[in-house]
Amino acid sequence: MSNVNKTCKVHYTGTFNDGTKFDSSYDRGEPIEFVCGGGMMIKGFDEAVKDMEVGDIKEIHLMPEEAYGMPNPENIFTVEISQMPGSEGFTVGQQVYLSDQMGQPIPVKVTAKDETTITFDANHEMAGKELHFKIELVEVN
Repeated sequence: MSNVNKTCKVHYTGTFNDGTKFDSSYDRGEPIEFVCGGGMMIKGFDEAVKDMEVGDIKEIHLMPEEAYGMPNPENIFTVEISQMPGSEGFTVGQQVYLSDQMGQPIPVKVTAKDETTITFDANHEMAGKELHFKIELVEVN
């Protein structure tokens, strides 16, 4: 029995290798809903839910390739502050949104700044990380 292309509701807790929790649907009191295999979830999460039955609880460990991938050096770029009005007030560590060619917002992190330039990292904040999930399948439609 496969849950691919079915709407699944799951509760989950996500942790890093050191046990630090980064997200939990239990804490929000609401399971998440997604179409299994529909590309809405990271690859390893989708794979885990594919063969579960309602009531099953599964623990998985995902390598970066099954989660958010490895950081791409091409996603780190530096621009002249003078070419980006408004960037003067950005601070290192701050999350900001830039627009792509289509006007879509892209979340980036400010990683460096000096008097004339500012460096952004557009890699997903979870890129390069191994993730652990405890997944409970609540409902399938």
